[in-house]
Amino acid sequence: MSEIRLALFTDTYAPEINGVAKTLQRWIAYLEKRGVACKVYAPAGPRRAAGYVETAERLASLPFFLYPECRLATPVSAAAERSLLAFKPTLVHVATPFGTGLTGRRLALKHGIPLVASHHTHFARYLPYYNLGWAGTLLRRYLHWFHRPCRRIFVPSPSVLEECRRDGWLGLGLWSRGIDAAIFRREGDGEAWLREHGLPPGSFPVLHAGRLAPEKDVRTALLAVRRFSERTDADVRLVLAGEGPQAAELRQLAERLGIAALFVGAVPQATLQRWMQASRALLFPSPTETFGNVALEAMACGLPVIAADAGALPDLVQDGDTGLLCPPGDADAFASALARLHADPALRSAISDRAHAFAAAQDWNAVFGRLLGQLAGIRDEADAM
Repeated sequence: MSEIRLALFTDTYAPEINGVAKTLQRWIAYLEKRGVACKVYAPAGPRRAAGYVETAERLASLPFFLYPECRLATPVSAAAERSLLAFKPTLVHVATPFGTGLTGRRLALKHGIPLVASHHTHFARYLPYYNLGWAGTLLRRYLHWFHRPCRRIFVPSPSVLEECRRDGWLGLGLWSRGIDAAIFRREGDGEAWLREHGLPPGSFPVLHAGRLAPEKDVRTALLAVRRFSERTDADVRLVLAGEGPQAAELRQLAERLGIAALFVGAVPQATLQRWMQASRALLFPSPTETFGNVALEAMACGLPVIAADAGALPDLVQDGDTGLLCPPGDADAFASALARLHADPALRSAISDRAHAFAAAQDWNAVFGRLLGQLAGIRDEADAM
């Protein structure tokens, strides 16, 4: 088997808190633990918490208009080229199709280094939420151009793979996601956690976890909680974990709707686990997921997930079995699903057990082992050419 020296180019990486950044950080840690030489290139500018140890080479960057808190490196970087040639990679992995990813693509093609990509975010689905639906055709053409030279394009779920195949993408492979069972587990004193955060005994805490942004459709979660509250006698409390450009707008909406909402901001994974373990349901109305890491994490904690029947979420959540699915954007349906779980503790318990069993089988080491095996095959093919 040929040696692998991997250069990863990505526009999102630690210390940013999102599913893509966390997945890529885990991927690099897995490779390094197995003695695979790695070098990460990412944009300069993300906030660094006290004690953060830098692990990536940072490139000059500008804010991304769809994600102001996310930055894109400038595509041409002489410093990145010198660094890459000194590192002598045998594979270049581009994880984003803009800024830093463009840098990696250009350098791999210029220097004849085998190129692979991973597709994490469905940007075309985001456009209508930012009044940019007219740009969908242009974006799809650009993504075809960007990925055309890649020896493999790894996607996170079967539904995304089929969608990309229908769009004419070639060389597709599956790179699923896993669970850190040491963090996301059922154990914990949920009642004590709720008391500590001012939620009274006997309340019905409902969690939403994710970026507070239009493409996540958090508004539907708020409306669903309001309608659920109107239909039942439940003392429902909505906990929102995450940050994003809609935070202020959603706080105002919660106040107008009279919802008892607790905005806890972006929290560490250990804190998110405590909220998942203490809550009664996860409301996840996002219709734009390419996988849904948060849903799988909640399932590992035994938390029933009520998700949009859209994107990749049906790959994880089987309606009535490992969770409940609702038509995207249908606040009444989400409210009815909440009412169903509230009225039927036995159903909630059964879904919890089945969801936990499913998530427990999704092991990161197995996921990364399969991916590393595919990369080794690509490297061998390149050597044989």
